[in-house]
Amino acid sequence: MNETKDDGATPPGIAAAQATQLAALVSYGEGAVVSRTLAKGSAGTLTVFAFDRDQGLSEHSAPFDAWVQVLEGSALLTVGGEPIAANAGEIVLMPANVPHAVSADERFKMLLVMFKHQPATR
Repeated sequence: MNETKDDGATPPGIAAAQATQLAALVSYGEGAVVSRTLAKGSAGTLTVFAFDRDQGLSEHSAPFDAWVQVLEGSALLTVGGEPIAANAGEIVLMPANVPHAVSADERFKMLLVMFKHQPATR
């Protein structure tokens, strides 16, 4: 897998109080996974990805809940050993600390929202 990341030197491309096409914020790379982080903080991240055909992210886990929303195309996600086919317009929750992987049988784009839950205060 070849992965390219946005260097953060340019603004994320989302203007306040305007509609933005998320899929347009990241371009496909030949034989690569391209990512662009739109927001990052102590509570989590917001990142758009473009996967070329036959690319993916190997199995891993994260201390954050992660939501994958497919923006275009379709993806095969594996969560806790279970395969999940996800198409454009669908969202999948990958719970924190559960192994998961992403595979692209075709080119697809996704929005990844990683969010660390804060303990409730009383």
